Amino acid sequence: MKKIFKKSLLKSFFQSQMAVGLTLIFATFCALIVSNSENFEIYQQFFNQNIDLNLEFLGFYKALTLRDWINDFLMAIFFFLIGLELKSEILIGELSSKKKMALPLICAVGGVIVPMLFFLYFNHNIPENMRGLAIPCATDIAFAYGFITLFGKTFSDSLKIFIVALAVIDDLIAILIIAIFYSKNIEIFYLGYACLAIVGLMILNSRNSSKIFLYILCGLMLWLMILKSGLHATLAGVILAMFIPLKIGKNNFLEKIAHKISPTVNFFILPIFAFANSGVRIEGFSSQQILSPMIGGVAFGLFFGKQIGVMLSAYLSLKLGFAKLPRGTNWIEFYGASLFTGIGFTMSLFIASLAFSNDLKNFDDAKIGVLLGSIFSVIAGGLVAWGIRQNRR
Repeated sequence: MKKIFKKSLLKSFFQSQMAVGLTLIFATFCALIVSNSENFEIYQQFFNQNIDLNLEFLGFYKALTLRDWINDFLMAIFFFLIGLELKSEILIGELSSKKKMALPLICAVGGVIVPMLFFLYFNHNIPENMRGLAIPCATDIAFAYGFITLFGKTFSDSLKIFIVALAVIDDLIAILIIAIFYSKNIEIFYLGYACLAIVGLMILNSRNSSKIFLYILCGLMLWLMILKSGLHATLAGVILAMFIPLKIGKNNFLEKIAHKISPTVNFFILPIFAFANSGVRIEGFSSQQILSPMIGGVAFGLFFGKQIGVMLSAYLSLKLGFAKLPRGTNWIEFYGASLFTGIGFTMSLFIASLAFSNDLKNFDDAKIGVLLGSIFSVIAGGLVAWGIRQNRR
């Protein structure tokens, strides 16, 4: 009986969003320990080792490090899962109608613009820092939803759904930012081959094909061509997701694929990404450095920018009659949830890795900013949630 209980408890743990958050925290903690130990150089050399992609039979060569494989290939699978979630939400979920989409869409836009303004305030006179403008814009779905779930019935189910919808739209905006601003030296020749892969996906979709290996084959070709074209390779994951059929017969084909890959993404890809990218030496760090341009712009953008952007957007949209607060939610609860949108982490670290791949100092400062902004948001959100629970007793 005890064994059965342990198995079911372990199974429910790994199925929960909180488990994803805790796993990421553990990976980040490990990265920080290693980065601030005598093994720091080994850590750096390990992820910077060259593992070039050389397909001689196709005449295809691309110089890549282990960190590049993680950020370009493994994260493309993460973006594929995000793309599946986006498609599902738009077709049958919380973004499937104008009424449902209004509040999370407006709040997501506000939650992108205001953090950018905070970053601009700190960095407007430092041109080389402006590549980091988008770092404090995105909300980490796993962390935000995980911490809200941690407080049980403190937040209504409608408010939890709102946060998921907002984070999904946040990710879509982040994907567009990556596509537009973090792609370089576009080569039309390879984009032509990428279009052929997309045509293959269109044919599979039009025939409602359930042959997953054919989607994988087209997806791999698409990834290779986008990687070589100069666009960021993770876009291949989002494009592939667009062509996965929602249903085949009575079966939810899209959901089936999402369920199959989500454990791998949540408990393998994301922790590896966090371990490879969140390691930063913090020796000699002082509280005064929080006000330095990069750290302050990212940390204040996430903590103050996200909550102000979300709250101000919600208030204006309600006043103008565009939307209503989630059912069963008051303004205090909504504010508590808005604080959790300041948890940037995965997407913020990813954008930082793109923005400052050749600028280690700014990359390290951006990572510190992401960690501080996210920690402040967790603490503040937790205190508000605790206050709500105490008030209800």
